[in-house]
Parts: sequence; C-alpha cells; structure tokens
Amino acid sequence: MKKLLYYSSFIFLLVGISCDKEFLDTTSPSKLSSETVFKTPSMAKAALMGVYGKMTDTNIYGQKLSVNWQGFSDIETNQGFTSSSYDSTTSDQGAGNFYDDPYNQTTKWQGLFQLAELASASVDGIRKSPILESQAAKMKPMLGEALVLRSLAYFELVRNWGDVPYKEGTSQSDLSNVYIGKVDRDIIYASLVKDLQEAEGYLPWLKSNAEYATVERISKGFAKGLLARVALFAGGWSLRDGNLFPEKDLEHNTSIPETDGYYVGRVKNWRDYYQIASQQTAELLGNSANPHRLDLDYENIWKSVCGLQQNASNENLFEVAFGLGNNGDIGSLMGYEVAGNSKYGANGFGGSYVGSQAYYFYSFTPEDKRRDVTLSWLNYTSSNVEGVKNDPLSVNFAKWRIYWMSSSYLGLHKTANSRVATGVNWILMRYSDIYLMFAEAESTLNGTDAVNPVAGMSARQALEKVRERAFGAGSPKIKSYDANFFEAIVNERAWEFGCEGIRKQDLVRWGLLYDRIETMKKTLCLMFDNKQPVKIFDKTYQPTDFPKTVYYKFKDAEYIDKSSLNYYTNLSASPGPEYKSISWFPTNAAKPLSGTNKNYVDWPVKTLLAGTGLYKDYDYTGFLATMSNGTEIQNSLVQYKKGNATCNYRHFFSIFYEDVFESKGQISNSYGF
Repeated sequence: MKKLLYYSSFIFLLVGISCDKEFLDTTSPSKLSSETVFKTPSMAKAALMGVYGKMTDTNIYGQKLSVNWQGFSDIETNQGFTSSSYDSTTSDQGAGNFYDDPYNQTTKWQGLFQLAELASASVDGIRKSPILESQAAKMKPMLGEALVLRSLAYFELVRNWGDVPYKEGTSQSDLSNVYIGKVDRDIIYASLVKDLQEAEGYLPWLKSNAEYATVERISKGFAKGLLARVALFAGGWSLRDGNLFPEKDLEHNTSIPETDGYYVGRVKNWRDYYQIASQQTAELLGNSANPHRLDLDYENIWKSVCGLQQNASNENLFEVAFGLGNNGDIGSLMGYEVAGNSKYGANGFGGSYVGSQAYYFYSFTPEDKRRDVTLSWLNYTSSNVEGVKNDPLSVNFAKWRIYWMSSSYLGLHKTANSRVATGVNWILMRYSDIYLMFAEAESTLNGTDAVNPVAGMSARQALEKVRERAFGAGSPKIKSYDANFFEAIVNERAWEFGCEGIRKQDLVRWGLLYDRIETMKKTLCLMFDNKQPVKIFDKTYQPTDFPKTVYYKFKDAEYIDKSSLNYYTNLSASPGPEYKSISWFPTNAAKPLSGTNKNYVDWPVKTLLAGTGLYKDYDYTGFLATMSNGTEIQNSLVQYKKGNATCNYRHFFSIFYEDVFESKGQISNSYGF
C-alpha cells in the first residue's frame, strides 16, 4: 500500500510544541500563520501531514486506542482474566477492568490533546490563508481533513474522559484560552457535529483524484461515517456528573442506580442526533458516486491490511497509516498466536493484550464465516505445527495473522531480537458500519421495514446485507436473527466488529455495558458448571451441546483441518485413528475426585472479578447459590476487591494528576477518582 509521507518534524517545528510542562501540553501556534505555512498548497499539505503523523503515537492509535483501551466488554478482555492485577490502578489492565487512578501513567490524555491542537492549527491556518478561495479546489478539501482530524481527537477525548476542556481554535500566545475548565460534553458534541457537517461538504470521494487515492487520507465517505458515529454517541447514554452540571435537564436511565450526584443520562433531543446518523448513512448507501462497497470475502479485509495492501472493494473508509519497522503494534500484540522459536523467528506474534473467551465463540452461528476469521483456538507452536488451545478464558482474536503478513515484515520478524513494528494500518471505519448504523438509526426512527427513499432500502435490508456476506447469498441464516430488531443490531455489531475498538463504546452509548458484561460473566460460570442450559446472545445451549473432548486431525504435516473440530458435538469416542484430542472446558472445569486442579474455583473467581470497577459494589452470593460448587467459589471470591465504592457505570478514565495540577485549579477529577 502507498504510505503517506509524514512531515512530523516539520509540523512540530512550525507549531512549536513545547517540551516544557504546560497544561494540556500545548503552546501557542503563533509561528503557524497564513503568511508562512499556508501560503501555498504544498506547504499546507506538509503541515496537514504532520497532523496525520501524530495519530501514530503510542498514546493514540499506535497502541492505546487500537489495543489497550479496548478494555473489557462482553466479547473482549483486557490482557485476559486474572485474579492478581485486575484491580491495578497503575496499568492498562486495571483501567481496562474500570479501575483507574490519577497517578496511572497509562491513561494520560496528553497525546490526544496534542493531536487536537495540531489539527486546530491547521484549521485556523487554512481558514486564514490568502489562497483559500483562489485555490479552493486544493485548499478546502484540506480544510475538511483538518476539521475531521480535530473532531476525531475530541471525540476520543469525550468518549474516554467525559466532560473535558474544549476550545474550537488554537491556544493563544497569552495562554488566555489554555487554562480552562471542563466543558459540558453535549456542547462539545454539538460543535463536532457542526464541524463534520462543514467538512463533508469540502471533501471529495475516495479515488476521485490523485490526492485522495488512498484510504490513508480522509475523504467524504469517512467524514460522513464519522458524523453518523458522533451523532449516535451524542444521542446516547453516558455517566454524568450532576455535581459539576447540576442544572442539566437530561433524560435519566432509571435502570442504572444514581449515586452521590452521578447518574447515566442522555439529551432529550437524542432523536435529532439519530436523524443525523440516519441521513448521513442513507446518503452514503444511496449515492452511486460513493466508491465504498462491502468486500464479498470477510477474510480478505484482514488479509489485505496485514499484507499492507489497500482493500480492492474500498471496504475501509479510513485507515491510520503506519510504517513497517517504524511504528504500529497492530497484530504483534493481538492476533493469531505464534510461539517464539518457531520457523518465523525467535519472537512470538499475536497475543492476549486483547483477547476473548468461550462465551463469544459460542455466540456465533457455526456457519458464520466471521467466526473463524475473528477468533482462533488454534495457535502455531515452536514445533512448527499448529496446536489447539483449550483455555476458555483465553481465545485469541485472529484478524491479524502472521500467515497474511507481507514478505517484508516476515523478513524483519525472522531475524529480529525484539518486537518489530508491523506497519499494519489501524482501520478506523469499515463500510459494514455504515449499513449497521443506518439500520440502528432508521429502525429507531421509522421502524424496521419502511424503505428510506435516500438509501433505497429499509433498516432490515441493511442488516441482512451484512449478514449475507457472513453466511453467503441465499443462505436461510441471513434472515435468522433475534426477533427484537434492536437486539439483532446489538448482536450483529458484536459479530462484525470483534477486537476493532468498537464494542465497549457501543455498549456504553446503549446503556448496556454493565448488563452485557454481567450476563457474559455469569453465563461463563454456568458453562463451567455444565449442569443447566445457558443462553448466549440469541442461542440456547444444553449442557450436552458442549463437548468434553475436542478431536481434530491435520490436513497436512503442518496445519489442522478446521472442519474436523467438534466444537458443538460431544462425541463418545475418537472419530478415527488419524485424530488427536484435547480436553474441553466441561472436563477441565469439573471438580476432580483427587489432585490439585482448582479450575472449578479459580475460573469462576477470575471471571466474576473481571470488569468489577464499573459499578459501586457487587454481590454474587445469590448467583453462586445456583452453582454446584458455589460455596467454595464464594469463599475464595470474598477475599478480593469488587466495586469502585463510588458510583455506577464508571466507564471513564481518570485525569492524570499532573494535568489537574497544571490546570491552575480549573479542572478536577470526578466519579470518585
């Protein structure tokens, strides 16, 4: 794939980002003026490329937003289940389980504020440029890009910290607009919507000209898609600080208890935002000039991006560009697991920085092609053959695989002594998201079967378009989903976007984060107990549906035949002499008659501790009374901390103590941090 040439050092020199410690780590961009940088399109482009370059920082999409901050949801786990560091207040793992602290170095907002400031400098510089109108064909699309980049930075800030300092322009030389307090997120969202509405009017379609031939540049499709996404969050639920904004007239989510002035709310005009989301996605779906299409092969999306190639169907609306050997941990920290000291080199690949579990695996319909692209029980061993893992609390996400990596990367990886930057781009939005956002917004406003004249389809047809790719044209499974259409959307987005940094935030805005996490945790415990039926998404499993032993065979000397694995059938004996076997979780989670195996206690304890920083307190006594070994589990569980002791639905990060100090009293932490 053609990689953007970033002029990072150039833009930092011009903007004058200071190494001195200042509030939000921004300084006056007075050196960046229309008389200097923005007097020619080429100079303006160089400045803009520096903004793009900032996105690759470790504390932005280089690692935090793409890997660590996916956090804990009903389908994703932050560095796995553990009973030792789940409540750490100094790590990404603790923060992923909703425990955080102002002294936690891993959840600082500094990089995102720098990105916002750089983008603002470009917005202001282009607006003041003497050639804005005379060379509008070149300058206004770049203004659109800068507006989108600034909106994206503030969008991530609001989603992760809530109400944050916000200004539409750059920092003034006298710092008069630097030391500011928190701004109500609803005001911020309204401003972002306005900016994105302006931006999409300036931007061309992908591949409409040579400048916008790559998805590493923002084009009209992504601007409209991001506008839809922002609108759904603006109209969605989130934890509110009623002590900071006591006069806010919001709709309260009565299913989530309010504590000490903290409550979950949303704006009363949320339907207006859903209308924006419906309109923007409909205009994409119904416009023949739109170059984006679903890739008919779900696997090919990931083969392309791992191989550093642009998707031929333009499935991806925008990708954050990384450079092989220079930056980006996509794949190396999460993906199909490859052991060290194999034919691929001394270092491993993939891993469990973001992993999954058996509940998510069994939520898929077996025929769903996304299942084995998204998840893998298989791994590549140091013996240079595939193996089968059987830990139900550690299933690897597999959208990034060493098999699909470019030959250039493989050459570097094989001889490296440490982790190699993969250069794999981070996909910020795919076209399937447009279909599913449209289905969600349109069904909420106008019902599931009314045909939207702009999109030329109904909400149901949009949902089924995504399912058609998953099951194949003509499959009866396309129309087989939860009768409650909203539940069908919630489920479909889980199957479509696993490990793409989407699920946790979706659950937040729906007000479902706690409910879905707790349902997953309790269902996993019942799966371990293997005594009663369990419901996983829209499916019901009997205890006998889970095998006690999984059998498999090799299709050649190196790779396992995936079709041979009996994930859904309990066999009484091996299918044949060519089959190998591995014990499955109903066997491994059973209480042994003798020996030291404590999985029957340890697995439920680890499961129930996960994500417990989200609510004020937790009590699993009643639930554990329904389990065979509930008393032993409870006796172990009682030793551990559960709950944040302050408020419910605390999905935000804390503000780093240095930023609080440098604000000169303008900001402080909320939510018990």
